[in-house]
Amino acid sequence: MLGLDKKDTSLLILVAILTMLAPFILNPFPASSGMAQFNAGYPDLMQRFVIFGIFAIGFNILFGLTGYLSFGHAAFIGVGSYAAMWMFKLVGMNVLPALALSIVMSGLFAVVIGYVSLRRSGIYFSILTLAFAMMSYALAYSVLATDMDGPDKQGLLQKGLTGGETGLQLTLQDPRILGQQSTVDGNLPVPSLFGLEMRSSTELAMGDWVFTFSTGYYFCAVVMLLAFYLSIRIFRSPFGMMLRAIKSNQQRINYTGLNAKPYMLAAFVISGMYAGLAGGLMAAMDPLAGPERMFWTASGEVVLMTILGGVGTLIGPVLGAGLIKYMENILSKINADILHTWFAFLPDGLEDFVVSMVYPFIGKGWHLTLGLMFMAVVIFLPGGLVEAGQRISRLLKGRKVQDGAKKSTTEPAE
Repeated sequence: MLGLDKKDTSLLILVAILTMLAPFILNPFPASSGMAQFNAGYPDLMQRFVIFGIFAIGFNILFGLTGYLSFGHAAFIGVGSYAAMWMFKLVGMNVLPALALSIVMSGLFAVVIGYVSLRRSGIYFSILTLAFAMMSYALAYSVLATDMDGPDKQGLLQKGLTGGETGLQLTLQDPRILGQQSTVDGNLPVPSLFGLEMRSSTELAMGDWVFTFSTGYYFCAVVMLLAFYLSIRIFRSPFGMMLRAIKSNQQRINYTGLNAKPYMLAAFVISGMYAGLAGGLMAAMDPLAGPERMFWTASGEVVLMTILGGVGTLIGPVLGAGLIKYMENILSKINADILHTWFAFLPDGLEDFVVSMVYPFIGKGWHLTLGLMFMAVVIFLPGGLVEAGQRISRLLKGRKVQDGAKKSTTEPAE
């Protein structure tokens, strides 16, 4: 189906089902339950899951297939966000043209960075991409935020091209030549898809459960499924095989007379376009673009996502992105008062001791838990969450085979 074999088709269908049913899957506990704080089925967080999933999928095309580790991919997220915001300010609030411009601009930016960075390999390539990302951050934070010609009549360049520290935001003075400058009540318009607002949502109440179905989330989810499908086609294509050969032994590729540089540049550009698409979706869900999206920590985050999920696997980066964003938004909100509620059944002295031992690993200390998980994955599960799932599956299958063998020795054949 769709040019995929049976295994890849099953994987795509599984991801589609999980994505479409996410409001139910991510809300397992009723609102009145004490465990409701672990629910993650609200629109903002679900949007982050799929947007950063797209970011990680694109990064995996470069890192997973070629082995080239980029520490500057956050620059493309920033370029995509700024491109989408300028489309909203100048043309209109339709998200499709904004996403198209985000992909094009990030792709062009990736051509420039990739052409220079791919002249080196290994750690030198990684340092070059990091340098470009930090230069992009500096440009967005200060250089391009300076109004060199004075405020224009429309007020578009009062804070330069990027808005500086406060970021690029929508204003009522923006022209929006193909859309409305303001709503009927005088407020700023919101991103939409042919009139369907991204922030609109519908709630479904079922007993103590409340499920929220957001237009913005499902739009991002459809885009992620298309991006995931495209990544499968890239992985299974001759182009993907060539990238694997480069990762395996680039010197041997050169000995055959093939020039590997165009393939690596193409992979770098495709990966950058994925990141630009993620940046455009961020701006579409929340009309704001700031330089912090280009900072080096954002580039490091996608590396963690890919490694935790499984480098070179199809679904691994999506799982890694979901895990980190879940910890960042759910685990980080657990405070000492909540812990005391959980361990209230213990004697007072023991309760305080247990809380004091657990608290450093949650709340503001959730990064410590993430670091320990990352160490465990690197040491014991090089294939990430995907390898963990495969081991569990093999273990269960092995038990079934053993049970079947036992039955066959005790029961007569028919």
